Amino acid sequence: MSLAGRAEAPIGRTDRFFIGGQWVVPSSGATIDVIDSATEELYFRVAQAQAADMSRAVAAAREAFDDGPWPRLTPAERAGYLRAIGAELRLRGEDIAEIWPRESGVLYTFAAHAGTGAEAAFKRYAALAGTFPFEEPVKPTAGGQFGMIVREPAGVVGAIIPWNAPMGMISNKVGPALLAGCTVVLKSAPEAPGEGYLIAEAAAAAGLPPGVLNVVTADREVSELLVRDPRVDKITFTGSTAAGRRIASICGERVARCTLELGGKSAAVILDDMDLGTAARSLAQAECLLTGQVCASLTRIVVSRSRHDELVEALAGVFSRVRVGDPFDPRSQMGPLAASRQRDRVEGYIAKGVAEGAMLATGGGRPKGLTRGWYVEPTVFGNVDNRSVIAQEEIFGPVLSVIPAADEQDAVRIANDTIYGLNAAVFTNDVNRAREVAGQLRSGTVGHNALRSDLGIAFGGFKQSGIGREGGREGLLPYLETKTVILEGRPAGYEDTVL
Repeated sequence: MSLAGRAEAPIGRTDRFFIGGQWVVPSSGATIDVIDSATEELYFRVAQAQAADMSRAVAAAREAFDDGPWPRLTPAERAGYLRAIGAELRLRGEDIAEIWPRESGVLYTFAAHAGTGAEAAFKRYAALAGTFPFEEPVKPTAGGQFGMIVREPAGVVGAIIPWNAPMGMISNKVGPALLAGCTVVLKSAPEAPGEGYLIAEAAAAAGLPPGVLNVVTADREVSELLVRDPRVDKITFTGSTAAGRRIASICGERVARCTLELGGKSAAVILDDMDLGTAARSLAQAECLLTGQVCASLTRIVVSRSRHDELVEALAGVFSRVRVGDPFDPRSQMGPLAASRQRDRVEGYIAKGVAEGAMLATGGGRPKGLTRGWYVEPTVFGNVDNRSVIAQEEIFGPVLSVIPAADEQDAVRIANDTIYGLNAAVFTNDVNRAREVAGQLRSGTVGHNALRSDLGIAFGGFKQSGIGREGGREGLLPYLETKTVILEGRPAGYEDTVL
């Protein structure tokens, strides 16, 4: 597949918003241009929400929660809708694969699996309807004859998603929120709104009741109105730590619930028994995913000083051979960054690394021959001081920093010496050593010999990498409120229950 002669974006009604189960006309003529990351040309244009549009979306979600059937359905009934939405997304898999590379730069070969991945996520949450204890009996300890823990929907949810992997974020926010019985206002990123339209179309095709899912695209100022609105009970956000701090402070003012999946500066600790060539191939391959625009990227590589030079050489050798190019070309191993400002950001950090005295082992510029598109070379720095800017700040691009350590204890100290705690990895041939070091790393996920994250289990961070978890049972809990009920007798259905 080539860049020339592609069809228009495979979505409809981009001049409208999905609110209250209908495609509604915006309050203004404001629009957002979505630019193809590989060609720098206009791909499509969407309506830009204003204050009135956001308020209308919140009102629809509020009415659907307060007066509609959705929160009063059983979890099993809601699960049926989730499966139907998932099936629609699988059918739209090729449309997702067409949109995602243009918006964010991901390779088509990876994006081609996004539809089946979205269906799998919705099916996993639907399956929880049969296993999760939405009600469970407990023995009272302070009077009463029969106690119950009841987990009820948190209410109206404002879901704010980033531009790097929209459909994955949508699936792991909308899926559990809907299963819990919440209604949702989904706010898409201006750089990547296409998947928001796709989920709206899927929800409509699945017959989701009006107002249960509402979809708008807005800039930061209007997005903040969603966070501030007292009709919204909970915010779920994925994005930068800086934006997360702002959202948390606003939610704190009105004691709104929030789940925050924020930035990372994750460390890979290379133990002395690990083959460095194998480690280098694993790290470089992972960093090519989405051109390093992944919050869980292992970008701080910590290795003993005696093996530092050998690892830098191995990483530089692998990275220098990465084929950067058209994300629709099956020969490409890495595509462009998502936006011009994102490439400016990455290039700025590379310049800081050089200025701070780190050793530029490979990359650092723009690939030759790619005069259009926001491409950057895969880059490796060696002899990086862990106190330096490139070791402490999230770059969100294909830039690796190799940091020398005195020994294993020092490596763990360096790995933990960051405001972040989203992901980490331990490279060793000894699974017991991997488990031991994993227990010392302050991180929401620790992988063995690779970048690993698993939204089927749980994903989220320590420290300033976020609050709460997404994925699996842990990802359902933030959309529920716990109610204690104490009765003077046994309710129907619990006559034979032993407390």
